[in-house]
Amino acid sequence: MNPLLSIDISYRAIRSNKVRSFLTTLGIIIGVAAVISLVSITGGAKKMIEGQLASLGANSLAVKSGKITKSGKTLLAGNVKPLTRKDVEAIGNLESVKYVSAISNTTANVVSGNRNVFTAVIGTGKDFIFINDWFPERGTFFNEIDVRGAALVCVLGKTVKENLFGSQDPIGKSVRIGKYTYRVIGVMSPIGPTPSGKDQDDIVLLPYTSVQKRLVGTRSLDRITIFVDPAYDLVLAQGEVEKVLRRQHGIKDEMEDDFSVRTQQTQIKTIKNVSRILTVLLGSIASISLVVGGIGIMNIMLVSVGERTREIGIRLAVGAKERNILVQFLIESVLLSLVGGAIGTAVGILISKGASAITGWPTEISVLSIIVAFLFSALVGIVFGIYPAKKAAALNPIEALRYE
Repeated sequence: MNPLLSIDISYRAIRSNKVRSFLTTLGIIIGVAAVISLVSITGGAKKMIEGQLASLGANSLAVKSGKITKSGKTLLAGNVKPLTRKDVEAIGNLESVKYVSAISNTTANVVSGNRNVFTAVIGTGKDFIFINDWFPERGTFFNEIDVRGAALVCVLGKTVKENLFGSQDPIGKSVRIGKYTYRVIGVMSPIGPTPSGKDQDDIVLLPYTSVQKRLVGTRSLDRITIFVDPAYDLVLAQGEVEKVLRRQHGIKDEMEDDFSVRTQQTQIKTIKNVSRILTVLLGSIASISLVVGGIGIMNIMLVSVGERTREIGIRLAVGAKERNILVQFLIESVLLSLVGGAIGTAVGILISKGASAITGWPTEISVLSIIVAFLFSALVGIVFGIYPAKKAAALNPIEALRYE
């Protein structure tokens, strides 16, 4: 039989029961849409996170107190020397280090008049804005004199500024943090939320010495961020930083570090691995819908064989061969899957675009994911269409003609 004739017969059979055909393909539509939308959203989230890490600088290093030893054990608090201002100064003296900043984190109520907000208060050094490529939109940032003198000055994030001052210009005005009054010298440019939805503009920046002296009452730092001069090799610079910190902390050659130095590349690599696993996991879960849809197609095709038994008997009686019947029903099954795949692809793209518009996250619609989902839907049609097709082809012509 002419293949085009088989396709035409299959197409007419599908059109004769439009509602049933649509319900049959619903599982495929849901499965393909789920695969494409989930892969697109997770891909976009990964790209967004990578972009945020990249904005910190490809040549950035982050130093934290504490270390997991080679044996897998975590150093006890008593064996760990905290990071201090002296460590920052020692690192800053390295020729390979272009910028270095201490970080001291806390949270506090920030009050202006009858308005107050509870927000993150981050103590930093003067180089913070250069390391993070994040600068004030209005006003200025604090300088080395402010840091050394633990000055009562602050820079507001965009959200805090709007919550406390609305449309007013806050530069030169005062806010109270804890028991102290700080003068506002700048407002940071907005950078928006993280992929998890945390508002990065809901923040107040102070000299880290002021945070240590007046808010947390400790000389230890949460971390140290470093920007390596692009003219130097990052790995070699990392080794220099580790060597300096070992000397600062009095660590002997046979002893483990009591700190960790990580590069942005390490964090990006970790995020990529997690994202890849998450994409595969979510894609696998979504693919279950395709399998369920395939089972639905098989069930309907079996029903179709029963309804068209006399038709099959007549075709066999006038000379049609078993393979012609098998091919016709197999084509019908694949057509149902491909139609469902096409609709599911369109729905998946629309869901991805809608999610991006609602959440503000970017989505990365992968052509590869569309092709894979589409081909998998065709494969589902073939796999789950074989049994009904074989059953139709195996009918006895005489018994089929007698069937009522």
